[in-house]
Amino acid sequence: MFRHQGKSRTLKHNLHIATILSFIAGIVNVTGFLAFFESTTHVTGHFALFIRDVADFQIWKGTIYFLYIFSFLFGSFTSSFLIEMFKETKRLNIYVLPTLIESVILIGLAVWSNFEQLQNPKLMVCSLLFAMGLQNSFVTKISNAVVRTTHLTGLFTDLGIEISQLLFPKSHPNTKKIWSTIKLRLYIINFFFLGGLVGGFFFSTMKLKLNTLVIAAAILIISLFYDDLRLRLIMAKRRYNRLRKNTKPETKRVITRFSSKK
Repeated sequence: MFRHQGKSRTLKHNLHIATILSFIAGIVNVTGFLAFFESTTHVTGHFALFIRDVADFQIWKGTIYFLYIFSFLFGSFTSSFLIEMFKETKRLNIYVLPTLIESVILIGLAVWSNFEQLQNPKLMVCSLLFAMGLQNSFVTKISNAVVRTTHLTGLFTDLGIEISQLLFPKSHPNTKKIWSTIKLRLYIINFFFLGGLVGGFFFSTMKLKLNTLVIAAAILIISLFYDDLRLRLIMAKRRYNRLRKNTKPETKRVITRFSSKK
């Protein structure tokens, strides 16, 4: 799910990572909005507000929206930089570091909120946008720009295009591929929505407030280590099968020699 790249990556791998990360983004999106009344998974609205303040010559007021945008950008840059830096290390899962950094940020903000009582909300928003920039960057690189999980604008655009293509089979004969991409978009949208419901329930109904972010971090960490454990089991099974195949001819030779001696 996290390791497969390039031609070895299938729709199944993309579906797995899309459902998990869009669910996490949904939790973060609703939790951040309920806590700060700000978007914490994308920067479209922040960019509009920044332009408004600049147009009104309130540049200093608009600085905070610029920082929000920069935080998301810097998160994306950091994730990509770490991935490229560790790309040549064959033994290391290059997506471990961005994933763990995102988890640490989410857990850190949850813990911090219990002591600081939201005295630095703008810094917390910047931290959440940085974390979502990290996530959006590494899932984009893993899936070869097929999966986006932190915002839905592009997803609904692509979904509308792909549904319209189904109505023109002569121009777009590869309907199987179109249906597979539609399935992927719907999975992301539905799990983003489900994550939002879960985030809202634990934030408001269960009164967890920003501690809701711990749930998102726990899902992320469990998914990462499950993926790593699953890979180790597959590799161990392959080594066992190779060893078994290699030992069979040797056993046959020993039996043949023993029989000839008799």
